[in-house]
Amino acid sequence: MTNRIYINIKGLVGVSENDNLLRGKDLDKLGILENAFLKTSEDKIEDYGVMSEINVQGLPTDVEIIDVTGQFILPCWVDSHTHLIHATSREEEFIAKLKGATYEEIAAMGGGILNSAKRIEAISEEDLLAVSIVKLKTAISTGTGAIEIKSGYGLSADAELKMLRVIKELKRTSPIPIKATFLGAHTYPLVYRKNHQAYIDLIKSEMLPVIAKESLADYVDVFCENGFFSPKETIEICQAAAEYNLSPKLHINQLNSIGGVEAGIKVGALSLDHLETLTAADVALLGESTSISTLLPSAAFFLRMQYPPARDLINANAAISIASDFNPGSSPSSNMNFVAALSAIQMKMLPNEVINAGTINAAHALELQSVVGNIKKGKKANFYVTKPVNSIGYLFYDFAGNHISSVYVNGEKIKE
Repeated sequence: MTNRIYINIKGLVGVSENDNLLRGKDLDKLGILENAFLKTSEDKIEDYGVMSEINVQGLPTDVEIIDVTGQFILPCWVDSHTHLIHATSREEEFIAKLKGATYEEIAAMGGGILNSAKRIEAISEEDLLAVSIVKLKTAISTGTGAIEIKSGYGLSADAELKMLRVIKELKRTSPIPIKATFLGAHTYPLVYRKNHQAYIDLIKSEMLPVIAKESLADYVDVFCENGFFSPKETIEICQAAAEYNLSPKLHINQLNSIGGVEAGIKVGALSLDHLETLTAADVALLGESTSISTLLPSAAFFLRMQYPPARDLINANAAISIASDFNPGSSPSSNMNFVAALSAIQMKMLPNEVINAGTINAAHALELQSVVGNIKKGKKANFYVTKPVNSIGYLFYDFAGNHISSVYVNGEKIKE
């Protein structure tokens, strides 16, 4: 590891010496130092300030000096909702949709979540790990410096545990922090479609005890939606997981408002994710809740759905974050820069709000706010350097451009 100092930074973005979760109008408060420097020591941020405060010529000879004139430095994205572990892509379903096939028709042909489950069943744990490492490296290369990864394409005890063991190995070897979420309640396997309770009992008796014994997950997730898991079933699964100290991070209100918000609040969910379909009452509840509202605009983009009402949630004083929902069916990209651009263009979030939602608030959604999420002394040196740009607003205005010059993880520049 090397000690480095970055000088002549046009704007050092996300500077803050506190780790507070940001709500309402505070989401637009973003610390930016102009004409700044940033010093890293091994894998941590050591110091920062404005250029007038340092004597570059007087620096120790063991400090590498990197001049980034005209460029911005931002904390890496924290992607708090992904399905990164999947065996293969599903572009054949994408093409079927373009030809007019409905979700129900694709499911009847063996597509959707069950398609991914079939492929997880067939792949070895070693091969699944290999393809997952490639996906994780891709996410890091586009500026992601911490990530959540779910199971959920197993839908059997063996396959779910296979996925979680792969995530555990990624956690062990990855340069970035990873949190694991157990999503055995993603959908009902065909054999349990008419006997929901039997599958819930399988989760409770055969999956959760092993997950706890092997320390395979940090959180539990349930897809609470019509045709999937009801609010009552969601609560039952979350309460069972709570006995193993797994906090909920829940899929709710993607297609319908069926009581998912109330269920999530009742079980004390750390985050409530998706939220494309919210009533005024839902928005008010989320504004009063301690749960973080995680918005996934690239899923709405890919599915041509309405976007989550970010402005309504901000105005209601909700704490919101943004994430990629990277998965093979509805959001086949881990690029958080595109998520950020969609947040501005389609959800009408301001640039400062977008950055805070995808960094410090997203870090709270993974309980990593003391490790990553902003530029603060002692935190991990996970950040990215932009190419020369006029302003941070340009990063989202030129939505298809690659504005990243380099990504640093633990103080080291990653290979492109």
